Amino acid sequence: MGGNDSIISGVIAAGGQRLDRALADASGLSRERVKALLGEGRITLAGKAVSQASLKPAEGTAFAIDLPPAAPLEAEAQDIPLSIAYEDEHLIVVDKPAGLVVHPAAGNLDGTLVNALLHHCAGQLSGIGGVARPGIVHRIDKDTSGLLVVAKSDAAHEGLAKQFADHSIERAYFAITAGVPKAIAGTIRGAIARSTHDRKKMALVEDGRGKHAVTHYRVLEALDGAALVECRLETGRTHQVRVHLASIGHALLGDPVYGRAPTRFRPLLGRLSFHRQALHAAVLGFIHPVSGTALRFASEMPRDMGELLENLRGLRSD
Repeated sequence: MGGNDSIISGVIAAGGQRLDRALADASGLSRERVKALLGEGRITLAGKAVSQASLKPAEGTAFAIDLPPAAPLEAEAQDIPLSIAYEDEHLIVVDKPAGLVVHPAAGNLDGTLVNALLHHCAGQLSGIGGVARPGIVHRIDKDTSGLLVVAKSDAAHEGLAKQFADHSIERAYFAITAGVPKAIAGTIRGAIARSTHDRKKMALVEDGRGKHAVTHYRVLEALDGAALVECRLETGRTHQVRVHLASIGHALLGDPVYGRAPTRFRPLLGRLSFHRQALHAAVLGFIHPVSGTALRFASEMPRDMGELLENLRGLRSD
């Protein structure tokens, strides 16, 4: 083990509990962090390495956790303005503008939401997984605007991750589609996985190969050749709304990946300089993972999408 590691040791306070829960209670670490350390072989019971989180050790069993230092984060803190809908000691809800990447990636290590959060939160961010980085629990695409929640504490990270996993988070999006869906409301089901033809795209695939995905939609306003649609996510897969709406023949206006704008709308999109998918994460609701309070946030449609919608309404009245 590394020379800068620290050791947490003690005894199991109560028998009959799962090991991950018992160690989380005894050490102050999150259960997710304990599971990761078990997988790395950094935990011993009565002097013997263990890896199974579901073990139920007896009361009084000695344990030791070899805690490595957090891996350094390549991204640097940057003073980038943030629109904050809510913040407390455990989490922060950000209203992200279109064009802002959420997480740094190779060749794109600055100017992201993570860089902004590192500056704004000054190190008070979740370190689940042993990496000194903000607790990004979910993401929205670079060119999608709207609400997302970020964990500042490990307890918040674990609690929010559980809510996302059991699909209890409320998420609603405004979308402007090419064409008007025949059914005014419906549900789109279809597994989503990385496209085998283009690794930058996602695609609908047969059940069993991709991740189960469900989108509920309703038409809020039918326009001439376009529609304002509300999409509520039962699951949260990469590009889910974009892929699902394209699959029923109604790709998002401005989406350069999954749809091509109808010829009649191209001059309008060019005049407005609208070069992104018309998608906005408008509603985000969840139970606060620490206080248990129900929280719900709403974000108004951003100016660029609002201008697009008004111009589409004008086309209808010509």
